[in-house]
Amino acid sequence: MDKQETIRDIKKQLRLFMNGVVSQSMREKGLDYKLNFGVEVPRIKEIAGKFEKNHELAQALWKENIRECKILAGMLQPVDTFYPEIADIWIEDMRYPEIAELTCMNLFQHLPYISEKVFQWMADEREYFQLCGYLTMARLLMRGCEMNERAENEFLDQAITSLQGESGRVCRAASTALQKYAFQHHSHAEKLGKILRPLANTGKMELDLLVEEIKLQTDCLH
Repeated sequence: MDKQETIRDIKKQLRLFMNGVVSQSMREKGLDYKLNFGVEVPRIKEIAGKFEKNHELAQALWKENIRECKILAGMLQPVDTFYPEIADIWIEDMRYPEIAELTCMNLFQHLPYISEKVFQWMADEREYFQLCGYLTMARLLMRGCEMNERAENEFLDQAITSLQGESGRVCRAASTALQKYAFQHHSHAEKLGKILRPLANTGKMELDLLVEEIKLQTDCLH
Protein backbone atom coordinates (compact mmCIF):
# COMPACT_ATOMS: atom_id res chain seq x y z
CA MET A 1 0.00 0.00 0.00
CA ASP A 2 1.56 3.32 -1.03
CA LYS A 3 1.42 6.55 0.97
CA GLN A 4 -1.72 7.96 -0.68
CA GLU A 5 -3.56 4.64 -0.39
CA THR A 6 -2.63 4.50 3.30
CA ILE A 7 -3.97 8.02 3.85
CA ARG A 8 -7.22 7.11 2.08
CA ASP A 9 -7.48 4.03 4.32
CA ILE A 10 -6.88 6.17 7.42
CA LYS A 11 -9.59 8.66 6.38
CA LYS A 12 -11.97 5.76 5.77
CA GLN A 13 -11.36 4.49 9.30
CA LEU A 14 -11.79 7.99 10.73
CA ARG A 15 -15.20 8.28 9.05
CA LEU A 16 -16.30 5.10 10.82
CA PHE A 17 -15.72 6.80 14.19
CA MET A 18 -16.98 10.22 13.10
CA ASN A 19 -18.80 12.14 15.84
CA GLY A 20 -20.84 15.00 14.43
CA VAL A 21 -21.82 16.36 17.86
CA VAL A 22 -18.18 16.68 18.97
CA SER A 23 -17.17 18.13 15.60
CA GLN A 24 -19.93 20.74 15.75
CA SER A 25 -19.02 21.65 19.32
CA MET A 26 -15.40 22.22 18.28
CA ARG A 27 -16.46 24.42 15.37
CA GLU A 28 -18.57 26.52 17.73
CA LYS A 29 -15.47 26.98 19.90
CA GLY A 30 -13.53 28.33 16.92
CA LEU A 31 -11.66 25.17 15.86
CA ASP A 32 -11.99 25.83 12.16
CA TYR A 33 -10.24 22.91 10.45
CA LYS A 34 -10.92 22.19 6.79
CA LEU A 35 -12.26 18.88 8.07
CA ASN A 36 -12.87 17.66 11.61
CA PHE A 37 -14.32 14.19 12.13
CA GLY A 38 -14.75 14.74 15.87
CA VAL A 39 -13.03 11.44 16.65
CA GLU A 40 -11.99 11.02 20.28
CA VAL A 41 -8.25 10.74 20.97
CA PRO A 42 -8.36 7.12 22.26
CA ARG A 43 -9.94 6.10 18.92
CA ILE A 44 -7.26 8.00 17.01
CA LYS A 45 -4.61 6.20 19.05
CA GLU A 46 -6.31 2.91 18.22
CA ILE A 47 -6.08 3.71 14.50
CA ALA A 48 -2.42 4.75 14.85
CA GLY A 49 -1.65 1.37 16.42
CA LYS A 50 -2.53 -0.35 13.14
CA PHE A 51 0.34 1.34 11.29
CA GLU A 52 4.12 1.30 11.53
CA LYS A 53 5.80 4.62 12.28
CA ASN A 54 6.78 6.18 8.97
CA HIS A 55 8.38 9.56 8.25
CA GLU A 56 6.84 10.20 4.82
CA LEU A 57 3.39 9.13 5.97
CA ALA A 58 3.55 11.33 9.08
CA GLN A 59 4.73 14.34 7.06
CA ALA A 60 1.91 13.86 4.55
CA LEU A 61 -0.67 13.53 7.33
CA TRP A 62 0.57 16.71 8.98
CA LYS A 63 0.08 18.66 5.75
CA GLU A 64 -3.59 17.71 5.68
CA ASN A 65 -5.71 20.44 7.27
CA ILE A 66 -7.64 17.77 9.14
CA ARG A 67 -7.65 17.59 12.95
CA GLU A 68 -7.31 13.83 13.23
CA CYS A 69 -4.58 13.62 10.58
CA LYS A 70 -2.44 16.14 12.45
CA ILE A 71 -2.88 14.19 15.69
CA LEU A 72 -1.99 10.95 13.90
CA ALA A 73 1.10 12.58 12.40
CA GLY A 74 2.55 13.10 15.87
CA MET A 75 1.81 9.49 16.75
CA LEU A 76 3.32 8.01 13.58
CA GLN A 77 6.43 10.19 13.17
CA PRO A 78 9.71 8.37 14.00
CA VAL A 79 11.95 10.47 16.26
CA ASP A 80 15.19 9.68 14.44
CA THR A 81 14.10 11.41 11.21
CA PHE A 82 12.32 14.33 12.84
CA TYR A 83 15.04 16.95 12.61
CA PRO A 84 14.98 20.23 14.62
CA GLU A 85 14.10 22.34 11.58
CA ILE A 86 11.06 20.11 10.89
CA ALA A 87 9.91 20.54 14.48
CA ASP A 88 10.01 24.30 14.01
CA ILE A 89 8.03 24.04 10.76
CA TRP A 90 5.34 22.00 12.52
CA ILE A 91 5.03 24.55 15.31
CA GLU A 92 4.75 27.38 12.77
CA ASP A 93 1.79 25.51 11.31
CA MET A 94 -0.03 25.02 14.62
CA ARG A 95 -3.30 26.90 15.14
CA TYR A 96 -4.98 25.13 18.06
CA PRO A 97 -3.80 24.24 21.61
CA GLU A 98 -5.08 20.65 21.33
CA ILE A 99 -2.65 19.95 18.49
CA ALA A 100 0.20 21.51 20.48
CA GLU A 101 -0.62 19.48 23.59
CA LEU A 102 -0.92 16.15 21.80
CA THR A 103 2.15 16.69 19.60
CA CYS A 104 4.23 17.55 22.67
CA MET A 105 2.96 14.45 24.45
CA ASN A 106 3.25 11.99 21.56
CA LEU A 107 6.38 13.27 19.82
CA PHE A 108 8.28 16.31 21.08
CA GLN A 109 9.08 15.01 24.58
CA HIS A 110 10.78 11.95 23.05
CA LEU A 111 13.08 13.78 20.62
CA PRO A 112 16.81 13.13 21.24
CA TYR A 113 17.68 16.85 21.03
CA ILE A 114 14.70 18.15 23.02
CA SER A 115 16.66 19.10 26.16
CA GLU A 116 18.29 21.92 24.17
CA LYS A 117 15.41 22.72 21.82
CA VAL A 118 12.89 23.25 24.60
CA PHE A 119 14.84 26.26 25.89
CA GLN A 120 14.87 27.86 22.43
CA TRP A 121 11.10 27.45 22.22
CA MET A 122 10.43 28.90 25.67
CA ALA A 123 12.55 31.95 24.81
CA ASP A 124 10.86 32.49 21.43
CA GLU A 125 8.49 35.45 21.13
CA ARG A 126 5.94 33.49 19.09
CA GLU A 127 3.01 32.14 21.07
CA TYR A 128 2.95 28.53 19.87
CA PHE A 129 6.71 28.13 20.22
CA GLN A 130 6.45 29.24 23.84
CA LEU A 131 3.40 27.04 24.37
CA CYS A 132 5.17 23.95 23.01
CA GLY A 133 8.25 24.83 25.04
CA TYR A 134 6.38 24.85 28.35
CA LEU A 135 4.12 21.91 27.52
CA THR A 136 7.17 19.83 26.60
CA MET A 137 9.16 21.00 29.62
CA ALA A 138 6.28 19.95 31.89
CA ARG A 139 6.39 16.50 30.29
CA LEU A 140 10.15 16.22 30.76
CA LEU A 141 9.90 17.26 34.41
CA MET A 142 7.13 14.71 34.98
CA ARG A 143 9.49 12.05 33.65
CA GLY A 144 12.10 13.09 36.22
CA CYS A 145 14.49 14.86 33.85
CA GLU A 146 17.02 16.89 35.81
CA MET A 147 18.54 20.28 34.90
CA ASN A 148 21.91 21.66 35.90
CA GLU A 149 21.92 24.91 37.88
CA ARG A 150 22.38 27.12 34.84
CA ALA A 151 19.53 25.47 32.92
CA GLU A 152 17.33 25.53 36.02
CA ASN A 153 17.83 29.28 36.48
CA GLU A 154 17.20 29.92 32.79
CA PHE A 155 13.96 27.93 32.96
CA LEU A 156 12.77 29.78 36.06
CA ASP A 157 13.59 33.19 34.56
CA GLN A 158 11.74 32.38 31.34
CA ALA A 159 8.74 30.83 33.10
CA ILE A 160 8.30 33.69 35.57
CA THR A 161 8.48 36.17 32.68
CA SER A 162 5.93 34.19 30.68
CA LEU A 163 3.68 33.94 33.72
CA GLN A 164 3.28 37.71 33.48
CA GLY A 165 2.75 37.74 29.71
CA GLU A 166 -0.29 38.52 27.56
CA SER A 167 -1.08 35.03 26.26
CA GLY A 168 -3.37 33.21 28.67
CA ARG A 169 -2.53 29.78 27.28
CA VAL A 170 1.22 30.41 27.56
CA CYS A 171 0.75 31.70 31.13
CA ARG A 172 -1.11 28.53 32.07
CA ALA A 173 1.47 26.29 30.38
CA ALA A 174 4.29 28.09 32.19
CA SER A 175 2.38 27.66 35.47
CA THR A 176 2.01 23.93 34.86
CA ALA A 177 5.73 23.55 34.10
CA LEU A 178 6.61 25.44 37.29
CA GLN A 179 4.37 23.15 39.32
CA LYS A 180 6.01 20.05 37.82
CA TYR A 181 9.40 21.56 38.65
CA ALA A 182 8.32 22.15 42.27
CA PHE A 183 7.11 18.58 42.61
CA GLN A 184 10.53 17.17 41.66
CA HIS A 185 12.27 18.15 44.92
CA HIS A 186 11.52 19.81 48.23
CA SER A 187 14.32 22.30 47.49
CA HIS A 188 12.64 23.22 44.18
CA ALA A 189 9.40 24.04 45.96
CA GLU A 190 11.24 26.26 48.46
CA LYS A 191 13.18 28.05 45.72
CA LEU A 192 10.07 28.66 43.66
CA GLY A 193 8.13 29.89 46.68
CA LYS A 194 10.77 32.60 47.31
CA ILE A 195 10.77 33.67 43.66
CA LEU A 196 6.98 33.99 43.62
CA ARG A 197 6.68 36.18 46.74
CA PRO A 198 7.11 39.50 44.86
CA LEU A 199 4.35 38.44 42.45
CA ALA A 200 1.71 37.97 45.14
CA ASN A 201 -1.31 40.31 45.02
CA THR A 202 -0.34 42.33 41.96
CA GLY A 203 -3.95 43.24 41.27
CA LYS A 204 -3.85 41.43 37.94
CA MET A 205 -6.55 38.80 38.36
CA GLU A 206 -5.17 36.16 35.96
CA LEU A 207 -1.63 36.46 37.35
CA ASP A 208 -2.79 36.46 40.98
CA LEU A 209 -4.84 33.31 40.40
CA LEU A 210 -1.93 31.50 38.74
CA VAL A 211 0.53 32.50 41.46
CA GLU A 212 -1.92 31.44 44.17
CA GLU A 213 -2.44 28.09 42.44
CA ILE A 214 1.31 27.46 42.23
CA LYS A 215 1.78 28.51 45.87
CA LEU A 216 -0.95 26.15 47.03
CA GLN A 217 0.79 23.31 45.19
CA THR A 218 4.24 24.17 46.54
CA ASP A 219 3.07 24.84 50.11
CA CYS A 220 1.78 21.29 50.40
CA LEU A 221 5.33 20.07 49.73
CA HIS A 222 6.92 22.02 52.61
